[in-house]
Amino acid sequence: MPTFKYEAVSGGADGSTGVIDAADRASAVRQLIAKGVTPRRVEPLRGARKSATSGTLSFKRASMSKTELASLIRELATGVNAGLPIVAALRTIARQGRKPAQRAMLGRIIADVERGKSMAEAMRGIGKPFTEMLVSLVNAGEVAGRLGDVLSQAAVLLERDMKLRRSLASALIYPAMLATVVVIAVVIVVTVIVPQVLSAVAGVVSAATLPLPTRIVMGIANVTSSWWWLMLLIIAGSMFAWSRLRRAPGPRLAIDRVLIRTPILGPLLRDVAVARFTRTFGTLAGAGLPILTALRITRGTLGNAALESVIDDTCNAVSHGKTLADPLEESDMFPPLFVQIVAMGERSGKLDEMLMGAAVAFEDKTEQTIKMFTQVLPPLLIMTMAPIVVLIIAAVILPLIEMQQSLGM
Repeated sequence: MPTFKYEAVSGGADGSTGVIDAADRASAVRQLIAKGVTPRRVEPLRGARKSATSGTLSFKRASMSKTELASLIRELATGVNAGLPIVAALRTIARQGRKPAQRAMLGRIIADVERGKSMAEAMRGIGKPFTEMLVSLVNAGEVAGRLGDVLSQAAVLLERDMKLRRSLASALIYPAMLATVVVIAVVIVVTVIVPQVLSAVAGVVSAATLPLPTRIVMGIANVTSSWWWLMLLIIAGSMFAWSRLRRAPGPRLAIDRVLIRTPILGPLLRDVAVARFTRTFGTLAGAGLPILTALRITRGTLGNAALESVIDDTCNAVSHGKTLADPLEESDMFPPLFVQIVAMGERSGKLDEMLMGAAVAFEDKTEQTIKMFTQVLPPLLIMTMAPIVVLIIAAVILPLIEMQQSLGM
């Protein structure tokens, strides 16, 4: 059985050290807590006997969807809460219909844990799909001896995040399909149908006397048919330039500041970001992570550089002794309700509880915003395309009227 060296917490300072034998690091932490010892650090003792499975296990990096990751964490939480050692829980999960690559990944984690590594260290060694947020939660749960509870919180966090992403994706499907169909229809009408219709009047009405809408549409059709390859290059180049701008810190910050203040789209982006941020921050704080650490980890869930810059300023302010609420309020980027909840949580010492309660309200608000977005966007698309449709109709009808008048004369 591996031997672990531990350092106990004593009065907020480094306390006594000692050694303990346990099947794995999680078992060592539980034994110490059962003895009334709060461990600050638990590490495998150098020179201690390694388990039979301590050899290096090679594996092909497993791809795992967010749904599969949430299921894995939920099953692991269930096993740990049922009293299973972490290694036994992992072995049970690995046998339950996992893909070969995923079983190999779990085998690597099991081997690392049996060698004395913590569960968090083993996950960090794997990398994706285990994010820094998830690794930090597991580490906090192991240190506090609350791994089962923290894993349950992590599972809820992942499941809520998936639900939010699915709601947003489903909300964008219909507008995206509508815009695609309209664009394809306009391109076909302008490049194929309109030229064929107007060819009938070419011999009757001169090009110089054609109505302005007709000349505009014919010009677009001629340019499209002659220079379609150049237009495709311009579109591809624009998409490439946009992606480069989105990766550059300065332009991305400027673009995101504009997006977050855009009518209709801005409130949706902000509500989605705040809902995800609130639940993640509350989960990390409730797991026992320091506030600054929780803020820095949660920053990556916002997905908007303007909001991320506010969190950077907040971290800097908190490190200099200020409260969380003041820089958030000064930024005018976060909803006033969120700022008030943070302020009350700080004053009451129950920041994590208030954030978790607020997360439900913000998620409900986000769903309402998504519904409003899906109701407003299709009419906006139709209103945007209406002038184009009117121009095409006028381009076809007006020369036919002139031709009829010319024949009548």
